[in-house]
Amino acid sequence: MLIQLKYTFKRALLVSMFATGNLLAQNNLTITDNPVAAMLDSLANQKILEKALAKPVYPKTNKYKYAEDSVPRFEDFVYESRLAKLDVNSPFDLIYNPHVKGFIELYAVRKRELVSRVLGLSQLYYPMFEEVFDKHNIPLELKHLAVIESALNPNARSRCGATGLWQFMYPTGKMYGLHVNSYIDERSNVYKATEAAAEYLKNLYGMFGDWQMVLAAYNAGPGTISKAIRRSGGKKTYWEIRPFLPLETQAYVPAFIAANYVMTHATEHNIYPSAPRKTYFEVDTAIVKEPMSFDQISSALDVSVDEIVYFNPQYRKGMIPAGGNSLTLPKTKIGTFISNETEIYAAIKSQKKVEAENTVAVKEVQKIHTVRHGEKLGTIARKYGVTIAELKSWNYIGKKGLKSGKKLIVYVKQDVVVPAANVAKSDAPKEPQVHIATKSKTDSTVKLAEKKSENSTEAKFHKVKKGETLYGISKKYGISVDKLLEMNGLKKNPQLLFGQKIKLVS
Repeated sequence: MLIQLKYTFKRALLVSMFATGNLLAQNNLTITDNPVAAMLDSLANQKILEKALAKPVYPKTNKYKYAEDSVPRFEDFVYESRLAKLDVNSPFDLIYNPHVKGFIELYAVRKRELVSRVLGLSQLYYPMFEEVFDKHNIPLELKHLAVIESALNPNARSRCGATGLWQFMYPTGKMYGLHVNSYIDERSNVYKATEAAAEYLKNLYGMFGDWQMVLAAYNAGPGTISKAIRRSGGKKTYWEIRPFLPLETQAYVPAFIAANYVMTHATEHNIYPSAPRKTYFEVDTAIVKEPMSFDQISSALDVSVDEIVYFNPQYRKGMIPAGGNSLTLPKTKIGTFISNETEIYAAIKSQKKVEAENTVAVKEVQKIHTVRHGEKLGTIARKYGVTIAELKSWNYIGKKGLKSGKKLIVYVKQDVVVPAANVAKSDAPKEPQVHIATKSKTDSTVKLAEKKSENSTEAKFHKVKKGETLYGISKKYGISVDKLLEMNGLKKNPQLLFGQKIKLVS
């Protein structure tokens, strides 16, 4: 009897894995081929998350008395009981079956380290999701939809071009007011995209009147769902029309149910969040009135470019263009920006004036790129601002394509600023130097006077305090940032150290 039960369970699990696979070769379908698994895997390649998320803190004592490396598994009736309790307070039909179990296994066993990252990101995004969904009067459980869509990665991009937390395709995003141009992709704007997703979900519910059907329509499109309804003979529930849906959509609702379960019962599975450096309640937003680059923001507010990128994923070129766009950062930095907004704009205009007086030369620099797992030529080309054809001309790719670990040569163009004064000097013919001295003084007398003058002027220094920036020091002493850089031999946008001495007099 026990052998028969084990055989039945294994067969059910295999059926689950088969049914929830992706559109690959029919005999090789596995649950790990599904886009849900692919999105989770994409978190592993997000270097920026290594700085944004701290490692999960495992509690010394937990009520389940698990060892740190323990991977709990439960009988089917436990999963069924927990989902039944969630179902009581949910408008979704949170049933348990082999298809759902397949995804619970994916989240809680195979991809548990990545789910830890998702739990951490949820502390940044879930409060905002709930606020928006409550305003639109739609179920708060839909916040888990972003887990299966993007694994809460605002930079996520699918193979078919869907982008952002809610994976909007370009036409659908445009329909719901999400603008895309060379500088901005509002599908990656976490707030605007969530507003658009709420509107879209509400409209889908108006079409089908059932939240499970809404989920399926969000994945496959309302037209596909209408066709499945006709093919099923007019059935109106998801599980009735499921056999007539694409395989990816057949997996979609089970994945959503499993996400509800795991995000609620992560502790029972010994999974703890990778804590974010900042939560939703520790960040704020300001409207930027003038165009600003991330480097300029970094210098003015003493915040790293990586942090600016992390909180502002909608900007494609490392700058905020004109037009009243938003800047999101930790509250303390936003407070500094608002308090010094006029001075920051003035400093940027002054910097642009200096840059306009300089000549920019372009040179090519060779770089080596190590291919990561899952990377494609298009992704690498976009990263370095080159074309796929150029990558192929510089490297032998082969018929099998890219392999993880392969070294690629990439030639990157870099701008080198040459001061206009230097260009003029190099272009103009050199004239003989003429030493001029007053009639009453010999050359040696002049030199002695100059030396005396230098010694009489004592060099003054400023000792850097915690949190100070070069811009703040510049403002304090009425010396331009460029002058301070020149006198101290510093590069542009320097990172000042506590206790460092800054020369104020040349």
